[in-house]
Amino acid sequence: MIDVLVVDDSAVLRKYLEHLLQREPDIRVVGQAASGEEALDFLEESTVHVVTMDIHMNGMDGFEATRRIMALRPVPIVVISAGWEPLEVEKTFQAMAAGAVAILPKPDSLSGERAAELVKTVREAAATKVRSRISQPPGAAAHFPAPAVPVSGRALRIVVGGASTGGPVAVRTFLSELPREFSLPILLVQHMSPGFTPGFVAWLKGGSPLPVELAAEGTRIAAGRVYVAPDGRHTEILSGGVVHLTDAPPEHGVRPSASRLFRSALEAFGGAVAGVLLSGMGYDGAAELRRIRKSGGLTFAQDEESSVAWGMPGAAVRCGGAEHVLPPHRIAQVLAEMVRER
Repeated sequence: MIDVLVVDDSAVLRKYLEHLLQREPDIRVVGQAASGEEALDFLEESTVHVVTMDIHMNGMDGFEATRRIMALRPVPIVVISAGWEPLEVEKTFQAMAAGAVAILPKPDSLSGERAAELVKTVREAAATKVRSRISQPPGAAAHFPAPAVPVSGRALRIVVGGASTGGPVAVRTFLSELPREFSLPILLVQHMSPGFTPGFVAWLKGGSPLPVELAAEGTRIAAGRVYVAPDGRHTEILSGGVVHLTDAPPEHGVRPSASRLFRSALEAFGGAVAGVLLSGMGYDGAAELRRIRKSGGLTFAQDEESSVAWGMPGAAVRCGGAEHVLPPHRIAQVLAEMVRER
């Protein structure tokens, strides 16, 4: 049974979320809180598997509540955000940096895609691992010595990456460790609820030495720039380095899909591809990472210790798709070194 604490300053929405979740035989709402302070008080006395967290609340907001929970009593937190006010978007991604594992829009009915996504995300969150952020803020590991990895130059032309649950912080950490002079274009798929990707791009810009933008139809990719797949559309790269967006059916239950991006990169660039799989549930991109490796490309998977969810990178490791298994900051450092040595 998955025990959930619902935190929201609206009594109507708290009751609504409770009703939606408790229709599921494996989920029960064991507490409600109208503020961050109430959530902390509840968690002082009780243990839960998942917290759903509103961002905009009177008193202690959802970001501060998330930060304190992750510092003192770590538990998987799913942020439920309106996502349309710039300040709320900023606070939402601050909560991700503080340790929240997923972001969802507030559901608008007891049925439909949003309701189903909430239930699915709560189940996934319950299966993730979280740790205290009190002594290790995001990216802090990048400043500690790490074991050497053998480096040899590769004739690379593009980097493609995929991430899902726990991915936003991993992606930001990865990008933050790349040098300003990094000479390859980077295309990324991050599984995320519709409406949040533009805010995600804005948040990445704040921590990346490289320019970051949403991928757009017909864009010719440029060296040293980062392109993030937009909501609800597969992102492909064609020969000549041109972005193509498609509404083809979802793969592995998601659109955009890392698998589709990786296949297109292989078709366009052959073995001159570096593939990266970061934290996420499921199998998206794992088989294709193996294809990249077999074609002579360079492949990385995030290690289990640093992953919130070791589904996607773990699947790649098990099928032999990952040449290097490292935390995100080391993936960036090793990739940059290999590119410099070309």
